[in-house]
Amino acid sequence: MRVALLDSGVPPGLPVAARAAFALADDAVVEVPPHPDRVGHGGAVAAIVHALAPDAALLDAQIFADAPTCSAAVVAAGLRWAVGQGAVLAVMSFGLPADRAVLAAAVAEAREAGLLLLAARPARGGPVWPAAYPGVIAVTGDARCGVGELSRLPGAYGACPRPWGETADTPPRAGGASLAVGHLAGLLARAGPLQPDAVAAALTPLVRWHGPERRGAAG
Repeated sequence: MRVALLDSGVPPGLPVAARAAFALADDAVVEVPPHPDRVGHGGAVAAIVHALAPDAALLDAQIFADAPTCSAAVVAAGLRWAVGQGAVLAVMSFGLPADRAVLAAAVAEAREAGLLLLAARPARGGPVWPAAYPGVIAVTGDARCGVGELSRLPGAYGACPRPWGETADTPPRAGGASLAVGHLAGLLARAGPLQPDAVAAALTPLVRWHGPERRGAAG
């Protein structure tokens, strides 16, 4: 199963079926030589996906260079590349603060091609994209969740917000939604290729909590 990670790069040692990098130059998106992960963000997400689904072939779509930020046009280019590479699942562990037509079009094309799309949605604040688009599975970090556990929240799934190898005793770091996307992506990749309308049924056995966390309340 081919899993595309739109991020800062997949580190050496993990199985990469194809690799490409994109950047904005003079108001146009260009393909540039791939580079090692200089941020650590993509490496952390990729490690989670690989640990949960070691047989998945990773597609390394590098859209971040020196910081986990980029334009909607660069994301769109990475997503279209993933479609062309035969991705089944696209992992987008980030959220952009504004809706952009170029990204909306790329998301629609990817969905039409049958890709499952996962994107980060912070637990607090307003909508972010691509998580806010219809058909994109929004994921946020939920401190209640350990590895392999999910929560069902309004409009999103909650998943483990920790890097691979850290336990529930470790306080979640900032940006837990990004890592939660990796956890849910790994679970979906392990389940094998799924049609979009079969995702909810596949994930239901893993849902341990319903609704937001309430202090002192059981699941």
